[in-house]
Order: sequence, then structure tokens, then C-alpha cells
Amino acid sequence: MSTTSFGEPAIATLENQLDATPQQPRRKVKRSTWQTVIWFVVLIAVTAVVLYPLVWLFFSTFKPNSEFGSNMGLLPNNPTIANYAKVMEGIAGVPMWRFFLNSFIIAVGSVIGVLLSSSLAAYAFARIQFKGLGILFAAMIGTLLLPFHVVIIPQYIIFQRLDMIDTFWPLLLPKFLATEAFFVFLLVQFIRQMPRDMDEAARIDGAGHVRIFWSIILPLIKPALITCSIFAFIWAWNDFLGPLLYLTSPENYPLPIALRLYNDQTSVSDYGATVTASFIALLPVLLFFLVFQRFLVDGVATQGLKG
Repeated sequence: MSTTSFGEPAIATLENQLDATPQQPRRKVKRSTWQTVIWFVVLIAVTAVVLYPLVWLFFSTFKPNSEFGSNMGLLPNNPTIANYAKVMEGIAGVPMWRFFLNSFIIAVGSVIGVLLSSSLAAYAFARIQFKGLGILFAAMIGTLLLPFHVVIIPQYIIFQRLDMIDTFWPLLLPKFLATEAFFVFLLVQFIRQMPRDMDEAARIDGAGHVRIFWSIILPLIKPALITCSIFAFIWAWNDFLGPLLYLTSPENYPLPIALRLYNDQTSVSDYGATVTASFIALLPVLLFFLVFQRFLVDGVATQGLKG
């Protein structure tokens, strides 16, 4: 009696054929040891080049003032901590902690103002349809092409008439009015890539724009908000021209203006104190970036979200 094709002899024959068929070995990509060593050497060299200015700045804080100009090497000949003691004493009758506090107030206030105003403006441009939307958005983008020096005099006159000179308001108030077009544009592009299905579902449940913005949009644009915070903090912390224009009292100076005092107080510049104060002023920026830099990667990864 002959067996069908689905019988046991046929299955056995098929298995024997499969066993007899030579299987192609999997190709394993294996990097040789010398290639790995070369990559590590190149990366270490590039890292050393990038970090050398920071390392040189750190070791220069231990150089006495007499070595600047004669010892351009990395290590000081006669290490000293007198520069740190001099910087901590302050300058112009103002302690160093007061300069730090002023910079902290300006930087944190700028971050809060940028996040609040820019996120609201971005939501309006990205989710609300109103007359003149395209014209207003184009005008906002056009402000990116407008140099800051063009509006210095009009802004100064406005704040002077408002009696805000020598206060932090000229530096903080524009941040709460969505004048930073770069951050608004960044958030608009981020929000536009989000699906509108969630907005429509929330609107069916009776949610308005405020509830949609607070409960749906804000949690989803967290990486973009962190990115805006990093840039806003760094730009406000390092700002020199703005405080130079609007602040006149030494007790209101932030760190960038305080650094200038070490070179203007006498005919001889105090390079040791200047370098030390510069290094101390750099530390908060580095720490802020290291803490939040992982959100930059999340922001780039979230760019693939499509509706």
C-alpha cells in the first residue's frame, strides 16, 4: 500500500534532505584588536584636544599672578590657592556670593519666562487656527533676522520711562512676553509633529485649549522644554551686553560684569583672580548641562513621532 505525501515516510525523507543540505555559516562581523586600539587612541586624542582649554583653565587658577605671561604651560611652577581666597572676598565691596545670586536670579527667571511664554505661543501657532496666523508666524520668524543692536536704543528708552533701569526687569520681562523667536519656533515644530487624534479625543470629552495644553501637550514636549531650558540658562548666565546696559550698581552685577572689574579696578590686570573667577562661573553651566544633556538625546529621538 503506497503512502501519501503526508505520511511518515515522506516526512522522514524531507527531514533527511534538510539535514543533508549544507547550511551557510553566519557571517560574524568582528573588529580586530588593532582597529579597536586605533579607535580608542583617536577618541582619546580628540577628547584631549577638546578638554585641554578647560583643564588649562583649572590649573591656571593655582598660578600666581606673576606667572601669567611667562609660564604658558599646563602646570604652575609655584602653586597657590591665594586666587580662590581673593575671589571669595569679592570686589568693589560686593562679595562673590552676591554676584552668583544675581546671575542665578537672572538665569532661572529667564528659563521660567521662556518656558511659559514660548510654550503658550507655540501652542497657539501650532494648534489654533485664527486669522493672520501665517502673517504673524512669518513676522515672528523675521525677528530672528533682526540684530539685537537695532533695538537697543528703543528698548532702553522704554525701560527708562518705566523706571526699570538698574533692576532685573529689563532682563527678565521680555522673556515672559515670548520675544525669543528661536524657542517659539523650536516648540512649534515639535508640537506640529504630534498627532492631533489626542486633541480631538480630549475635545470630544469636553476639554478646552487650557486642559489640552496642560494635560496633553506639555507632558509630550518635555524633551523640547528641557532643550529650551538648557539654551536659555546658558545664554542668560553668560549674557554680558544686557546687564552692562541696564545695571549700574555693583551689587546688582551678575558674574560676567563682575569678571570685568578684575581688569578695570587698577592699571594692572589681576589675571589670577580673573581666571579663577572665570572657572568658578563656568562650573554651574557645566553642571546644568551634564544634568540635563540626556534630554537632548530624547528630544532628537522623539522627532520621529508622526501623526
